Amino acid sequence: MTEIVLGVGASHSTLMNTHWEETLHKDRAERFRDALKAARDELAAARPDTVILVGSNHFRGFWLDLIPSFTLGVGECIASGESGTPKGPQPVDVPLARHIANSLVEGGRFDPAYSARLQIDHGQSHAVQYLLDGLDVEIVPLVVNVFAPPLPTLARCEQLGSAIRDAVLAFPGDRRVAVIGSGGLSHRLPWPDWRDPHGEDEEFMVGAWLNGRENWQDYDARRREIIRAAEAALNPEFDDEFLSLVEHGLTHRITEYSTEELEKAAGNGAQEVRTWLLMAALLDHVPGRRLAYEPMPEWLTGMAVAVLDPVQTTERQP
Repeated sequence: MTEIVLGVGASHSTLMNTHWEETLHKDRAERFRDALKAARDELAAARPDTVILVGSNHFRGFWLDLIPSFTLGVGECIASGESGTPKGPQPVDVPLARHIANSLVEGGRFDPAYSARLQIDHGQSHAVQYLLDGLDVEIVPLVVNVFAPPLPTLARCEQLGSAIRDAVLAFPGDRRVAVIGSGGLSHRLPWPDWRDPHGEDEEFMVGAWLNGRENWQDYDARRREIIRAAEAALNPEFDDEFLSLVEHGLTHRITEYSTEELEKAAGNGAQEVRTWLLMAALLDHVPGRRLAYEPMPEWLTGMAVAVLDPVQTTERQP
C-alpha cells in the first residue's frame, strides 16, 4: 500500500549560500535555517522512500524556446549546481514518476509535459540541500512554470495536486511518499514580463532566457548583479495570511487570487506559492504547522517553513 506521509513547504534563496556573512538580520536567518533542520528531522522520522519535489525553475532548466506549465521528471534528473546548491545527477523514483504521468494522461485529467532528462535548479535543489541532506530517498521532480507568463492558474495547480494524490495512492507498489513544495513567499524579482521588456537590463534578461539553453553560465554573473541591486519588496501581512490558510487546512482559498492580483499583493516571486498549493493538495489540505516565518530583505524574500502531517492531524481529531 502506498501512502502519503508528510508534506513540507519551504522558501528558498541562494543568497543563504552566497551571502550568509553579509546578512544583516542574522538572528532571523538562523531561525529560518533552524526551521529547515527541524523539517528535515520530521522528514527523516516519517521514513519516506520517495519525495515528490515540487519547485519552480529560474531559467536554468527551461528557456523561452519551450515553457510547459507542468513538467514531470520521469528519468534522469540533473541539478545545475548554481550558487553552492547540489550539482549533478539526482536519484529518481522512475516507476512512481511514470505511473503518475500515465495516470494523469489516461485518466483524462491532465496532459503534463514529461522529461527523461530533466535539469533542475535551486528551485528544487535548495530543498535537496537543506531538507533531504543525509536521507536515503528518491525523488519525483515536478517543475511548475511560475515566471514566464501566461502562468497556470492557481486553481489549475490545486487540481493537479489532487490528481497526483489520487495517482500516488493508486500506485500498485509499497511506497511511503513525502511531498515538498519549494518556493515563495512574498518577493519581487527584477525580472520583466518577457513579452514587454524595458531598458537594457530587462532586454538582457529576456535574451538570457531565450538563448541560455547551452550556456546559461555565460549570463549568470550579470544576472546576479541585477538581482543583488534590486530593492526588497516584501509583504509580511500577505505571508502571515497565507501561512494561516496553511495552518487551518485552507490553502485552497489562495485560488481566489488571479495571477495579476497575486503579483500586485505580494510580488512576482509570490507566484511560487503554487508549489505550496500543490503540496497541500497532495496532502488533501490537512492543517499544517508553521515552523518559522522570517522577513529577509537581504534575501529579497519572506522566508517560511511549514509541515503538514496527516498522522498528527488524525490524532488531534476527536
